[in-house]
Amino acid sequence: MRSDIAGVAAPPRPVPWLASLGLSPGLRQSLARCGWAVLSVGLFAGIWELLWAIGWADPKLLPPPHVFLGDIPDQARYFNTATRWQIGVNPADGPSPYEAVAITIGATGMRVLVGLLIAATLSIGIGVLIRYFGLLEKLVLPTITLLSPVSPIAWLPVAIFIFGIGNAPAIFMVVVALFFHMVLSTISQIDNVSRAFINVARTMGATKRQIYTRVIVPAILPQLLIVLRLNLFGAWMVVLVAESTGVGFGLGQVIMMARNTFNPSLVFFTIALIGLLGFLSDWLLRLVQKRVLYWVPETAGVLRGL
Repeated sequence: MRSDIAGVAAPPRPVPWLASLGLSPGLRQSLARCGWAVLSVGLFAGIWELLWAIGWADPKLLPPPHVFLGDIPDQARYFNTATRWQIGVNPADGPSPYEAVAITIGATGMRVLVGLLIAATLSIGIGVLIRYFGLLEKLVLPTITLLSPVSPIAWLPVAIFIFGIGNAPAIFMVVVALFFHMVLSTISQIDNVSRAFINVARTMGATKRQIYTRVIVPAILPQLLIVLRLNLFGAWMVVLVAESTGVGFGLGQVIMMARNTFNPSLVFFTIALIGLLGFLSDWLLRLVQKRVLYWVPETAGVLRGL
């Protein structure tokens, strides 16, 4: 039996036939993870295809994967939303279908990345300052606690009132979706730092500023990056809602167009694309986590059992 502690995923068990290939342990582990990921997605798609084959899934409402993934060029031509919605412009003009897909993915990914960086910087900085300065805690923390339960979707009219239509409201929505939760998480992690670390630092003559910069902040970074990874999926959800209000082009615009034209194949194709992008962004964030937190073992906090 295996269990995960503090949200750290346990590494997969070694696969015997991979060990016989003479590959390095790191490469064997990566191949095992990829294999289990492919098997998991394949099992899900297989069940979906089976339900379609026996007639339990209506292909007009829930088209199976081989339908919406079988003709990618036909699906990709719908991604040229910016040119299509311009008055007096031929819909065939502009980028090719594959170029339109790349532009759409790049635009949405840029909004998520910029919002993520802004939210992480602000939330961690403000969370540390709240615990560093007692007066700031009394002035700011009640307001943050009051606003944290508000759904990010409720901020959409505010974003449009302030920033209008474009990239800014979508980025603002991502920041709002992450900011309050990460501030409270930062404060909680600071409160949970072992007092032994702080006492040792004080014994060695460290000042308050040195304790925060050299003890507390490094101690809370592992858990904060895990929180950031979990909130990353929420950022992808929020940015799609923000893009549906009209930003020129984006995956949210494609979803709205597919809904308005009742095109289930395009809906599920875009959902599959969003899922892949979320998986890749989480994978990249885990690589960054390994680079930044080089002192934390990959299997830290994991109990291994039979």
